[in-house]
Amino acid sequence: MLFPARLSPARRAVAALVAAGALAVVTATPASAATDAELAARWAPIHHQDTDSSDYDADYLSTVDFDGDWDTRNNWEAQDDAPARLTGAAYYSVVETSTHWFITYSFYHPRDWEDFPDPFGLFTHENDMEGLLAAVRKDGTSFGRLDAVITVAHRDFHSYVPAGGTFTGGRQGVDGTLLVQDQRPTTRQEAKGHGLYAWDGAEFPGGDGVVYVPGPTGEVPSGGNDRSVAYRLVDAFAPGGLWARRSDPATFAGWGTLRGDNGKDDAANTAWGWDDDDDGADLPRGLPAMDPAYLVSVYFANRGDFSLTYTRNAYR
Repeated sequence: MLFPARLSPARRAVAALVAAGALAVVTATPASAATDAELAARWAPIHHQDTDSSDYDADYLSTVDFDGDWDTRNNWEAQDDAPARLTGAAYYSVVETSTHWFITYSFYHPRDWEDFPDPFGLFTHENDMEGLLAAVRKDGTSFGRLDAVITVAHRDFHSYVPAGGTFTGGRQGVDGTLLVQDQRPTTRQEAKGHGLYAWDGAEFPGGDGVVYVPGPTGEVPSGGNDRSVAYRLVDAFAPGGLWARRSDPATFAGWGTLRGDNGKDDAANTAWGWDDDDDGADLPRGLPAMDPAYLVSVYFANRGDFSLTYTRNAYR
């Protein structure tokens, strides 16, 4: 299929998804029910991954089992063995109430790293997983309307509302306006430490970075300054997948904590282990997965019709 030359690389990638049928949003009947995979594909962000020139591929996205096994204690070492294995990916999960779908997206890197030695493991650790929670209102259409996003940056959550959205600040206030491109949220992720925020529209620090766009298959960046790379969506609830292995001692050191022995031991968390250190004792770790409705109800006000009762939640 040919696309007009005036389309940006990101827009051409999204157009290709539509042509391949991966984005049913264009042709779906409004009253039809979308699957979780379709919902996740519809709202998956255009993701701006900053890279560091001292080791570009250490900032590429991948999966926990990118090296062919689920032993997370060898992922640091395997990261640079064969960068061609670092195909773009993001884990997703969907839970719902009568008023909303709550979709988590988790971006995995084998290393949280620095470009200086860290012999005492104070600044680095094996495995890294940060991401976002999207609150999507059921408005009678197949894919709903995006109300708000909460992103995870290290030990802090940040809240954003798209332009024209009704949600306002709750306990901690809104951190900014969520920019939308091709009807998708846009996000940015730091190099090395990989804290995740809403994209502010700015160029990458230093001018180099990878723009990941959702696609039917994941791609490996051609280098540290590739502006259109597809990432695939991986169901966190898939049989034999991330959630199914939540009690596997080869992968997890504890509830929601990935096992790792480079740098600081056991320092990376999955969505059911994410936590904000200072948002209140009533908000325990893991809420972006386990109880996203309650988290959103605390972080935002002026929510309108908003249910806290789940019609389904496979995390519980």
